[in-house]
Amino acid sequence: MPLQQQTGIKNIMEQIRKLFEQREQLSDADWDFFASKLVRRPFNKKALLLKTGQTEHYLSFIEKGAVRFYIDREDRELTFAFAFANGFVSGYDSFLTRLPSGYHIETLTETVLWRLSYDDLQDVYRQTAVGNAIGRYAGEELFLKKSRRELSLLNETAEQRYLKLFTEQPELLQKIPLKYIASYIGITPQALSRIRRRIY
Repeated sequence: MPLQQQTGIKNIMEQIRKLFEQREQLSDADWDFFASKLVRRPFNKKALLLKTGQTEHYLSFIEKGAVRFYIDREDRELTFAFAFANGFVSGYDSFLTRLPSGYHIETLTETVLWRLSYDDLQDVYRQTAVGNAIGRYAGEELFLKKSRRELSLLNETAEQRYLKLFTEQPELLQKIPLKYIASYIGITPQALSRIRRRIY
């Protein structure tokens, strides 16, 4: 493996460790065991990470890229969540319950994930002192993201939701089709175009 690639991977692993250590310090032994379970995998744009009816087997950290969650209706696709670099992505309800997912997860750009399987996470729980803290951190981040989304739909205008999303990931949003963004904030593409004209 080229030295530059080794350095890049080391930096990402340190970044993941720092995220977890915001909650609880990890011993080197616990971290080494956890890190040994992570598998780095690149995906092309428009790759389906999870299909409706499949059971989610992975909890993943996004090294780079953008991902959307959507429900496939007969007349249209309803995008209800995005995930970006330096965050977690999973069909987490399916991951926890071991039941089939009711939605799809798709990459919007070329994406690199660090994946931890359900079975390997159980090993981390059993064999490390901080396994539960690691699982809790990832689960809480996914829960809070879902909760913020629900509150946003109840309390904010479509324009406020768009501006918030845009300020969080401005570079990646330029790569996401407007129809997905419109669906996410709960309006038509035409209404989103009017909002964008007002702003810009």
